Amino acid sequence: MKKKIAFIGTGVMGASIVKHLLHADHELTVYNRTKSKTDALVALGAKWAATPAEASKNQDIIFTMVGYPQDVEEVYSGEYGVFQTAAAGTIVVDMTTSEPSLAKKLFEIAQEKGIHSIDAPVTGGDIGAQNGTLSVMVGGERDVFEKLQPILEPFATNIVYHGEAGAGQHAKMCNQIVIASGMIGVCESMAYGLKAGLSMEDVLKSITPGAAGSWALSNLAPRVLKGDLEPGFYIKHIIKDIKIAIDEAERMNLQLPGLALAKALYEELMERGYGEKGTQALIQYYVE
Repeated sequence: MKKKIAFIGTGVMGASIVKHLLHADHELTVYNRTKSKTDALVALGAKWAATPAEASKNQDIIFTMVGYPQDVEEVYSGEYGVFQTAAAGTIVVDMTTSEPSLAKKLFEIAQEKGIHSIDAPVTGGDIGAQNGTLSVMVGGERDVFEKLQPILEPFATNIVYHGEAGAGQHAKMCNQIVIASGMIGVCESMAYGLKAGLSMEDVLKSITPGAAGSWALSNLAPRVLKGDLEPGFYIKHIIKDIKIAIDEAERMNLQLPGLALAKALYEELMERGYGEKGTQALIQYYVE
């Protein structure tokens, strides 16, 4: 069934998701702080709004996908935020990787307004967004999730409900821990192979199909070999996610030394000016 949808945050992944929703014949209104990032979407049939509040008027569903927890708070509760105009009965879906505690806070505010709030961070990177094969981790009320699921299917092939508000964000932290720590293994393997004088193209042919195989090894290691450090996911954002995961782990009295190491390595790359590059730019720690 055709829905009226607002999408706030049309960056690397958001723009591709909007295209899939347009292709599914939904009516889209888009907002982004940098208006030029919505131009191609407007050309495809989306409407442009000047603020999140304007975008949120008279919508069935409102998606948000922004950078940091403080951006999420501003987009929802700020002077020109979603909660200023979203009507009772609307479903709001935050796809930002953010704090589980903030997801719970948004859920409570939404409840007071008769709005349904879902936290639904995604994984799969720019490639998954382009191909419509993202994984979505969902927290919130199950009946609302079930209503929302058909809207997610045009851009996601793996949609899992994890529990009450905040559970989707906790599941995403599990994902980010694997990404952040796993990239160390990928880059150290490549640095070792290159130092040993091996053809890393041949090494990848040998190890990618076996027990060492991973999404990062299949999709990001080839980019490294081409010198392509452009982001599917920014270093500045993985640092944000690592900090959230470490904070949550500390609240649970859990030590994550591997993640602490990843944090230190990525922060060093951030200081070297790689914050706008993809997570695979970790290779620069080993080869520079």
